Amino acid sequence: MQVSLIILAAGQGTRMNSDLPKVLHRLGAAPLLHHAMAAGRALDPDRCVVVTGHGGDAVAKAALAYDDRALTVRQEEQLGTAHAVLQAESAMAGAGGDAIVLYGDTPFIRAETLEAMIEARARHAVVVLGFNAADPGRYGRLIASGETLDRIVEFKDATPEERSITLCNSGVICADTATLFRLCHKVTNDNAAGEYYLTDIVALARAEGLSAGLVLCDEAETLGINTRAELAAAETLFQARARAEALENGVTLTAPDTVFFALDTTIGRDAVIGPNVVFGPGVTIESEAEVKAFCHLEGCHISRGSDVGPFARLRPGAELAEHVHVGNFVEIKNAILDEGVKVGHLTYIGDADVGEGTNIGAGTVTCNYDGVMKHRTRIGKNVFIGSDTMLVAPVTVGDGALTASGSVITEDVPAEAIALGRARQVNKPGLATRLFEKLKQLKAEKAKGQP
Repeated sequence: MQVSLIILAAGQGTRMNSDLPKVLHRLGAAPLLHHAMAAGRALDPDRCVVVTGHGGDAVAKAALAYDDRALTVRQEEQLGTAHAVLQAESAMAGAGGDAIVLYGDTPFIRAETLEAMIEARARHAVVVLGFNAADPGRYGRLIASGETLDRIVEFKDATPEERSITLCNSGVICADTATLFRLCHKVTNDNAAGEYYLTDIVALARAEGLSAGLVLCDEAETLGINTRAELAAAETLFQARARAEALENGVTLTAPDTVFFALDTTIGRDAVIGPNVVFGPGVTIESEAEVKAFCHLEGCHISRGSDVGPFARLRPGAELAEHVHVGNFVEIKNAILDEGVKVGHLTYIGDADVGEGTNIGAGTVTCNYDGVMKHRTRIGKNVFIGSDTMLVAPVTVGDGALTASGSVITEDVPAEAIALGRARQVNKPGLATRLFEKLKQLKAEKAKGQP
């Protein structure tokens, strides 16, 4: 069955008290919008249309960053959800099959729930996602008989009897694409809010003799984000789910409540994650790797059998081959470390290629930035980089070479050579004693107020 997504992401989100569009606030290190797109991606949609409004250019950029095939359209005036859906009509021209309407500020809809809606669509012209609310509040109420949905009543328009109903509308709707747009064109704004409600298409469908169906999900799936407090609560829920999923998939978390995941974090079975590890976006860890305590990782890949930390930072572009060791207080950025490389401690490796079996001594820095441009350092196989070596890029160190501790390397080092780039040491016998005596005398005179 061909399926398309229409994601409504035009709202300003005034209750967030922010200049940032609501759907760009981050949950699990990713914009809320990406969560909605991720849920729909599991359906392998033919098209994904994101309806933007407030901060439209930024929202469109974020949509394309997640899926470069996404289409974006602008809702210039926020006149209601049915009006928003109609803004996607031109982008959906020629699309067959069904369309599902999702919301950019509702991040927890599961792919399985959307699949259930597609299945129900085979029996009904329009399918609505509902839930039983512990506190229905101002949600729209669903008037239903079993799986058959009779109508939806918005809270503002509901009678006291209807407001007592706990079966609520999530806003997520699935319908045949042509039917969806045809019914949306028939929606009016004759209601208390003066808006064009998408939910009105249920009554319009029933008036035409078409059936409307209902699929239920857990209330937590329908959680919408409108305030900073709700965003914080959603983060807690997201992290709890991510930790549980990791454990279920065979990942060892030694202190689960202290580990923070991103939306796209991928970790293989039998990997070990220590306490207080934070994953930014774009991290992939293979099986049997270990990340020790207090590490921060983003945009990196760690291969099988490698270990990182404690207190290490891997930044975007860090690629660790198998059995690489990155120790404490080491930072890796935009660098490829081949198999068996060891970077034990107190080191920065940026914009570099490091060959297999190489050992990087403590205090080493690849000096990759000249104030304007970035330059690359290339270190060969089985190289020994002495402690406190400054590698001033662009520079190459050949296979099997060695740099002496404390060296500043500004020229290429041939294979199997020793490079020494430091000033000759000079000893002055007795000078230390005389210097200290002089300094103590000056200190005493200063204490007495002498000039």
